[in-house]
Amino acid sequence: MADPYAILGVSKGASEKDIKSAYRKLAKELHPDYNKDNAAAAARFSEVTRAYDLLSDKDKRARFDRGEIDIDGNPAAPFGFGGGGGGFRQQGRANENAGFSGFGNDGVDFADIFDGLFGGLGGGSTYRGAGRSSAPKGANVAYKLAVDFTDAAALKPQRITLADGKTIDLKLPNGVETGTNMRLSGKGQPGPGGAGDGIVTIEVRSHRFFRRDGDNVRLDLPITLKEAVAGGEVRVPTVDGAVMMKIKPGSQSGQQMRLKGKGFHGKTGVRGDQIIELQIRLPEGGDAALAQFVEGWQADYDPRSGLMA
Repeated sequence: MADPYAILGVSKGASEKDIKSAYRKLAKELHPDYNKDNAAAAARFSEVTRAYDLLSDKDKRARFDRGEIDIDGNPAAPFGFGGGGGGFRQQGRANENAGFSGFGNDGVDFADIFDGLFGGLGGGSTYRGAGRSSAPKGANVAYKLAVDFTDAAALKPQRITLADGKTIDLKLPNGVETGTNMRLSGKGQPGPGGAGDGIVTIEVRSHRFFRRDGDNVRLDLPITLKEAVAGGEVRVPTVDGAVMMKIKPGSQSGQQMRLKGKGFHGKTGVRGDQIIELQIRLPEGGDAALAQFVEGWQADYDPRSGLMA
């Protein structure tokens, strides 16, 4: 049985953080977009994604560790039966207890045993042979979706075109970030047991003036010398659109202001803030009126006094 821990290169006791970190590293190396002519890398990427899908689900991971399911989430076969050919073959009701090693000849009904283990194999019908398992699903299909910074922060729906040419609108999850995977059930390749899934890996594009800091968004805001000295209202861009913000008189470069709820949605759904750092900017190339003002202005303070020993 495939071992998801070995596939990701982590120990059985690895933390969720270690598992996520290992997956991200491998996914970055093996992603089909970076290995277009490497079929082995594409197959390995699907295998790594399959292992991560199991280990990132606490319930499935625990069931796998107990030997209840395999890496695909299918029930593990009991007593060494299942799938390998050879195994136990039922020989008819009159002779079903004869010569079965390990159970003796005391009238045990094997149909009851297997029905009890699996919760019934199909609508109350009797057991019809060991090794019964569901047909395999088709392969998963990997997609990469680039999302604008502001769209990711505001969780705006994203349209994606699937391999069959159809388009669907995706609702981004709370806590979305570069490397986030979204599963599209039944949107993979067809197979005997049904279609596989589509695995969408998100890449959040960088922005020309916004920066992400956890769930917060940072912005350096240029202001004029007059706005810093006298204060006033200025127009400030946010991920949700521009807003008006008051600048206090006597503001300094490096001073920070905060707009609540204008950041990214965290995993709990609570939004971070936008943190604004003021940057006093003088006109490029100089300004005659400003130069004349400074010429006649006698500064009575030393801004560098704190630097002197």
